[in-house]
Amino acid sequence: MASAASDLVFRPLEGQDALSLGEVAYRRLRDAIVRGELRAGTRISERGLALQLGVSAQPVREALRRLEADGMVLTQSRSGTLVAEFGPERLAEMGRIRAALEGTAAALAAERGDATALAAMDTQLAVMREATAAADIARLAMANERFHALIHAAAGNAFLLRSLTALRGYDHFFRVRALESTPKELPKALAEHEGLLKAMRKRDPELAEERMRSHVLRSLRAGGLLKKPRR
Repeated sequence: MASAASDLVFRPLEGQDALSLGEVAYRRLRDAIVRGELRAGTRISERGLALQLGVSAQPVREALRRLEADGMVLTQSRSGTLVAEFGPERLAEMGRIRAALEGTAAALAAERGDATALAAMDTQLAVMREATAAADIARLAMANERFHALIHAAAGNAFLLRSLTALRGYDHFFRVRALESTPKELPKALAEHEGLLKAMRKRDPELAEERMRSHVLRSLRAGGLLKKPRR
């Protein structure tokens, strides 16, 4: 029998406009799933969450629709909305797919990214440096996510962007899991992002793709989802 989410207490969403409430609810629920606070099989009550968050049902409904599109929750006719299963094999498989897509995005961004896009990536790298020095995982994960989003946008391919968007729930799961795995991961990840930006500035698509794929696969290993390659 599925457990319920009633034991998990969310603070009310305050000081947010109507448009952003759905985004904040989405991030709260996504993070609770990623961190294991909402376990696989947990039943999610739209009404119960709305009461906890102090909002109408609409923002929660919007958040749950996005999470279902991400593959993080599923709706069943008899059981209602449940947190999806994130087994190691499934996560490793989705991680390999993400590595291929991210690598392609980096290659295209190296060819197509203009000075404005590269400057925006550099700005996010500066935030990542500060967050790394402070070991601020939440801020680092956000800047990391924005850095990758800038690469996706610079790639300029609608099909690729839709494919990467479909993986955003897994993407966040991988990122947080890797960053929280060990303090040694933080400077490694930062150095890899710096090297990636250098490859894009050099307009070297092959190098950018190789560095991106290597970075994603190594982060999967850091999060315990892939074994280290045999020598």
